[in-house]
Amino acid sequence: MPNRERFLAICRGERPGDIPLLDWFHRGWAETTEEWVKQGAPEEIINQEGFNRYFQLGHVHSLQEIVAGMSRADLKKDPKVQSPGHWHPTPPIVPVFEIKTLREDERHRIETTYGGATVEVSKEHPRRMPKYIDYPVKDRATWQEYRKRLDPDTPERWPQDWDAFVAQRNSEDTPTLLLLVGFFGVLREWMGLERLLYTFYDDPNLVEDMIDQVLYLDMGVARRVVKDLRIEFVRFWEDMAYKTGPLISPEMFQKFMVPRYKQIIDFFRSHGVDIIQVDSDGNINELIPMWLKCGLNFYWPLECAAGMDAVALRKKYGKDIILSGNIDKRVFARGRDAIREEVMARVPFLARTGGYFPALDHLIPPDISFADYRYFINLLREIGGLAKLPE
Repeated sequence: MPNRERFLAICRGERPGDIPLLDWFHRGWAETTEEWVKQGAPEEIINQEGFNRYFQLGHVHSLQEIVAGMSRADLKKDPKVQSPGHWHPTPPIVPVFEIKTLREDERHRIETTYGGATVEVSKEHPRRMPKYIDYPVKDRATWQEYRKRLDPDTPERWPQDWDAFVAQRNSEDTPTLLLLVGFFGVLREWMGLERLLYTFYDDPNLVEDMIDQVLYLDMGVARRVVKDLRIEFVRFWEDMAYKTGPLISPEMFQKFMVPRYKQIIDFFRSHGVDIIQVDSDGNINELIPMWLKCGLNFYWPLECAAGMDAVALRKKYGKDIILSGNIDKRVFARGRDAIREEVMARVPFLARTGGYFPALDHLIPPDISFADYRYFINLLREIGGLAKLPE
């Protein structure tokens, strides 16, 4: 079966028992592949194509060449590496801000980011999550300046030779993913969580103005993309939950976000795109019923530490939802028996009921060894009736 058709069939629950191994769900921290090479892995795995070839992963082409999501090809020093290429989330602003070092000592560096935030970076671990000190949007005045960077028609947002890009993408039998930002997570990147949550109460009109600008950007990108490109699914980056539940109440999500989500998802559905992924960490159980009403039907990463259980979700929602992730990465510290137990407790059932893409419950951290990750992939291949990776 062609790759695009197989992807769609799996999403729609039409290929029970199929074990899809796709690179979009098997990505690591920047340090992970570097650490694996030290452990004896071939150097080729640092390159995305080499990583896929070694682990025999299928490819999803995420449209990072279009600056519309939080994953951006324009910020990668080398577009072929499998890591993000930059260490702080960068909203889809054009142009980005200049990175400047403001001050530093022996252990830390205070610098600005592409997204306009100010962060404290550890010199010992420069690629790890920094400490955020300040954010670019503080009030209406700073928002009016910032929003100028969110025009969907800015030429630098798009590949230079659009016609050639379209011809190349449409000619390849690869599931294609459009990356967009949602209506909460990106606002948090602009304002910081605490200020944003207060603003929902203190100045809800400002929040609505920011959300409407996101909708304007997303819709502008969506119209051009569906006109010219064949895409199989869309991802909204949200990150709107933490360990025990959503960062805002379901009532607030209903008021501020549901109308906007319905507008853009209805647009995609009218153009034949009905697989809509939402990327949010944390416990999303309270959000799923509203997401489903909007048409957000594909969930990742389903963090086990936050109480997410893909088996329970499948039993509750059936084939209305598509699932990915939910293999507890913490079990790798307990050895291979624990890895096998975790995989067998989830993957056979989820594969049999369809609409599941097996993977860890987030990016692969560097404390998972190369040998153990190879063992994990071979377990998935065993369940799917595939030969083990060659030695």
